Amino acid sequence: MTDASRKTDFLAALKALGGSAGNAALRGRLGWDEATYAAVKQGLLDEGTIVSGRGRGGSVLLAGEEDRPSAGSHSVNTRPAATRANGTGANVGYEAELWRMADALRGSMDAAEYKHVVLGLIFLKYISDAFEEKHAALEAEKAQGADPEDPDEYRAENIFWVPPEARWHYLKARARQPIIGQLVDDAMAGIERDNPALKGVLPKDYARPALDKTRLGQLIDLISNIKVGDAEARAKDVLGRVYEYFLSRFASAEGKKGGEFYTPRCVVKLLVEMIEPYRGRVYDPCCGSSGMFVQSMEFIRAHASGNGNGGKAKADISIYGQESNYTTWRLAKMNLAIRGIEGQIAHGDTFHNDRFPDLKADFILANPPFNVSDWGGERLRGDKRWMFGDPPPGNANFAWVQHIVHHLAPHGVAGFVLANGSMSSNQSNEGEIRKKIIEADLVDCMVALPGQLFYSTQIPACLWLLARDKRNGKFRDRRGAVLFINARRMGVMVDRTHRELTEAEIAKIAGTYHLWRGEKDVPPEAVEGRTAYEDIPGFCKAAPLEEIRKHGHVLTPGRYVGAEERDEDDEPFAEKMARLVAEWRRQQAEAARLDAAIAANLKELGYGG
Repeated sequence: MTDASRKTDFLAALKALGGSAGNAALRGRLGWDEATYAAVKQGLLDEGTIVSGRGRGGSVLLAGEEDRPSAGSHSVNTRPAATRANGTGANVGYEAELWRMADALRGSMDAAEYKHVVLGLIFLKYISDAFEEKHAALEAEKAQGADPEDPDEYRAENIFWVPPEARWHYLKARARQPIIGQLVDDAMAGIERDNPALKGVLPKDYARPALDKTRLGQLIDLISNIKVGDAEARAKDVLGRVYEYFLSRFASAEGKKGGEFYTPRCVVKLLVEMIEPYRGRVYDPCCGSSGMFVQSMEFIRAHASGNGNGGKAKADISIYGQESNYTTWRLAKMNLAIRGIEGQIAHGDTFHNDRFPDLKADFILANPPFNVSDWGGERLRGDKRWMFGDPPPGNANFAWVQHIVHHLAPHGVAGFVLANGSMSSNQSNEGEIRKKIIEADLVDCMVALPGQLFYSTQIPACLWLLARDKRNGKFRDRRGAVLFINARRMGVMVDRTHRELTEAEIAKIAGTYHLWRGEKDVPPEAVEGRTAYEDIPGFCKAAPLEEIRKHGHVLTPGRYVGAEERDEDDEPFAEKMARLVAEWRRQQAEAARLDAAIAANLKELGYGG
């Protein structure tokens, strides 16, 4: 039995006992030995899926159940999601509860496969709910000539027309029938048929034999409990939040592969806050599941309400994206549609089949796959995009950089993620390409990120911010200089393997960049009370091009920001040495005690000398 299946069994047994149980009772129900039970329990505790109970006898309960009045309830809790104490804003409310229940229904199905099963149903629920709300309104207006079954009534308000066989109440009533898989496939096909914008987007393989129809019916019942029809739920983007939460959890479950379609929310938010895509053409050449676009719209909506800028932002952007992976492209289309965001999202290889060859974007946001070696660069020698030199066939990093530069408008700004090696590598012409980009004065800011932010890699990455025209009138003239920010020490661990940047840290990094650009409306509290830019040892430094040349055109922020200033140590030397020696002796004594205890245990087990 695999670890994943043991965890599923553990959660199912705990749920059957009402969501809370003593360790002895739960282990007895599972029929496991103590070591197996302890290992699985610890794994779930580390993930945050369960928590330890408060009783002295030893118990566990599903995370999120500890403050519920009836832990045995199976309805989805739609209270507002809590915010973690660390300030990351990670959702720990009904999204997590829904995920646990859905994941328990996965059984032996691979996460990459199950992802499309769940997300397709969530999408179907969303558009059906929006349709039903409008349908009810039209029913009330039939006396005035309204026709609830006229598709044009819905399309006029940008609501997808849902044919009778695809409406959620129809599927829910048949969720326990063995033909439910075929009914869902028919529903998806009907929606695509009647809504050309969704053609080829929705998953239509629910009838396949490998998909357990009983579990599928249970999943439909589960998703039915998400309340999205009232105005409050719509205002909170309930379905959008659930969709994004599931994307992040699937990325975590899939490990390295999952990172190809999902960029952690905190990284996306940092990029968006830094380049401020208020209006114009926004482009992502490797858009994954469209997280950059979703966060851009959230940014605009937040600032349009006067959050820090007097309401200057308006949702006046055009979205362009391209994704080479077909299944990820489908996720992207659904992710935008679920929030009512319109955009031109093309499917195809960005390097070999650029679907927007003439596009000049005002803002470019991207998280290209790191260090891709099989991108077919040998077939693109001399391409018009390589204005700074042919990128090496064995690494696509500087192909992405030059593709982005090629698509920037005359006053455009770009922010994108790259592997740390891009800042210093001199292999295969990379150093020469980077030098030419720097000498062209395109690099505006470099940010070194902490490690463990990404699902696809544990190594730290960096942010590049490019500006086509650093003398533009919108900000101060920044020609001949680059801002370096070292954020390597930032972030908090949200589980054993992943880190997140907090809201305060995002505000500090973005605010520092905005001060350097000469913006006047940066909230002082976000940047430690500063109202004008200044170098901060260990954190940020504005370096002239001449200094960058002296460093061989290496862009690693640590080379420039220097060491962090430390408080004066006023402890007298003699007192410090006495304290350190005493501490060293205590540690020696503790080490000797532990060695003796280990030796005694080994001897008792028959391995002693």
